[in-house]
Amino acid sequence: MFRLFSLLVLSFFTSGLYAQDEAPAVRAQGSFWQTLIMIAIAIVFFYLILWRPEQKRRKTMEARRNSMKKGDIITAMGIVGTVDKIKEATVIVNMVDGSKIEFLKGAITEVKSKEEASEGEVVQK
Repeated sequence: MFRLFSLLVLSFFTSGLYAQDEAPAVRAQGSFWQTLIMIAIAIVFFYLILWRPEQKRRKTMEARRNSMKKGDIITAMGIVGTVDKIKEATVIVNMVDGSKIEFLKGAITEVKSKEEASEGEVVQK
């Protein structure tokens, strides 16, 4: 009698497990596609919002660094000076006090030509 009762209880609990086995497979398949779609949306979002504008900014800054000439005013690591000599990978910059510093081209964050600098100056009294 006890065996019969334990078999009935065991079959009752295991039949519920078998019945639930098929339903999550369908849900798992649907959630898998939903996950893939969300990942694709995130990748497109990061590309359009972060990577693409940053690539454009880098390209324009690289073009400005490559078009530097003697006399241009540059900012490198917060230090402002005028270009004295341009080498392959570095730039020698004159400071206000007459000293010269050599910077890597990659450290230059802003390049202004003489004309741009004179237009942007504020006249102080």
